[in-house]
Amino acid sequence: MPITQQQLLQILPNARPVAGVFVSALVTAMARFRITSPVREAAFIAQCGHESQHLTKLSESLYYRDAERVARLFKSGFDDNRNGRADPAEIEAAKAYLCNSEKLANRVYANRMGNGPEASGDGYRYRGRGLIQITGRDNYRLCGKALGLPLLDRPELLEQPEYAALSAAWYWWDRGLNDLADAGLFDGISRKINGGDVGLADRRELWAKAKAVLCQSSI
Repeated sequence: MPITQQQLLQILPNARPVAGVFVSALVTAMARFRITSPVREAAFIAQCGHESQHLTKLSESLYYRDAERVARLFKSGFDDNRNGRADPAEIEAAKAYLCNSEKLANRVYANRMGNGPEASGDGYRYRGRGLIQITGRDNYRLCGKALGLPLLDRPELLEQPEYAALSAAWYWWDRGLNDLADAGLFDGISRKINGGDVGLADRRELWAKAKAVLCQSSI
């Protein structure tokens, strides 16, 4: 059965201001991309809930005040040696990008995922958007083609609830995450989405809630 607003709020209580808008968008998106069993729905809602702060953040902010944190989080932007650590030079370089979302996005996403160099502005233009952060020119192009949307010209469309949900469901389907959900490999889903273990505890907690609400109600 499609998820209801009451169920959504049991899983993501902080979504209360937007739940009424998102429940229909999620139902439509999940049906289109076959996220239709309780185990698939539970995993999908948990991941979307974490990535979007309970459906309240549809665009990546990249606003940071801590240079060391920036250097550690965005190794591709500040660590030429990819050694997994932030050394003093990297931290010093990151200081020039604090409290400036556009400048930081253009630095850390430059020359990646189909983006141009830092000066092109692609990093900020194609920063993470939607319930599962679609990031980079290539991903916007592929998502736009799949959904029939002009995302390269209008990337901000992914900040609308309908398209935020559809883009997340497309990403889920495109990466084969239904199969991982069926197998109960939730941590594997997290790594496919995030590329690491960031936020894993919160993702697991939301998954446990979602399973309790959605899987039990299907029995």
